[in-house]
Amino acid sequence: TPTTSATVTLTGRIDRDAAHMLETAWTDATTDGPTDVVLDFAEVDYINSTGIALVVGLLSRARVAGIRLSAVGLTAHYRHIFEITRLSDYIEIA
Repeated sequence: TPTTSATVTLTGRIDRDAAHMLETAWTDATTDGPTDVVLDFAEVDYINSTGIALVVGLLSRARVAGIRLSAVGLTAHYRHIFEITRLSDYIEIA
């Protein structure tokens, strides 16, 4: 089967207020059944613990659907957060 990719572009603050927007973006990105989804964090200003939990939720959904998840555009700070929370064990960071 060919590899297909979709990108979810995240902007601003990733916190509880972003839950609905993130859900909609995920649904839109995965409708055509991609094998890979890239989460683009380049325009993200802030991620709190709830935002990390939202990303974990996407990871869970991706694993169930057999979708490989990767992240791009993380600042050094958030890359470190992904490492200490072990998200980087499950999401490829480019």
